[in-house]
Amino acid sequence: MVDNRQYNRLAFQVLDHDPTQDDVRAFLTGFRVQLEQRGLAVRGLTTDGSWLYPKVLKELWPEAPHQLCVFHVLKDITQAVLHALAKLRKELRAQIPRQRRGRPRTQEQMQARRIKRRQQRVAELFEHRHLFVRHHLSASQKKLLKHLTRGQPSLRALRHIMDEVYRLFDRRCKTQTALRRLAKLRQRLRRFKRLRRALALLDHPNLEQALLFLDDKLLGATSNAVERANRRFRKAQKSIYGVRTKRHLEQRLALDMNREQRASKRARTLKTLHHARSDPESGHW
Repeated sequence: MVDNRQYNRLAFQVLDHDPTQDDVRAFLTGFRVQLEQRGLAVRGLTTDGSWLYPKVLKELWPEAPHQLCVFHVLKDITQAVLHALAKLRKELRAQIPRQRRGRPRTQEQMQARRIKRRQQRVAELFEHRHLFVRHHLSASQKKLLKHLTRGQPSLRALRHIMDEVYRLFDRRCKTQTALRRLAKLRQRLRRFKRLRRALALLDHPNLEQALLFLDDKLLGATSNAVERANRRFRKAQKSIYGVRTKRHLEQRLALDMNREQRASKRARTLKTLHHARSDPESGHW
């Protein structure tokens, strides 16, 4: 549990098994008791798209808005777009006629060059597949993308869909505006039967729930603070043997949280020492 405004960890629990809804309920119930003892209240919550949270959060904080992490939603959509691109690339490869073995005859050389160009184009689609999901493109990348999608309306539509998805999460618009854009995007997607099944994720109701932060400046759009802390320990587990057990994980997390609580005091102490040593009147240099 992380304070998404200050990015400070508030509570944690290490399990020796896969979490269940009962584990989540017990963890959040204990956290709510601590908040009530301090006279604090929850104004909003941001989680990933796991099924473990919605029911429990409705029970404990029925009036608090529940925001789904934009990072996780975009990650799932980009994976779906790349999967759709792989499907289109496979179809293009299947349309290339096969050549006879050996050196082509004089009358077959032109056809062989055409086949080679088509094979090269499919290879370029794989090499530069990141351009279809990249948020911001440079002028050279746009030019290359235009070359890759020439004569292929499905490929152009795929990149246009990704642009519209990024526009949904623009902080400069409201939730209702984003919902209208989403409705138009879904309507446009229905016209492309080849992409509709691969991008079925755009019809999921989780997408609407990920747009709540547009109307609430205090509501966190992502839960990256939690992911950052978890990623740090997953990385440590690969190189530090003592961090792999449940007991040592709990000790390491408790130590890190203790250091975070003292960070502001350490900063003030260092600042005071710095001024004292740099003040000529104090006699320290």
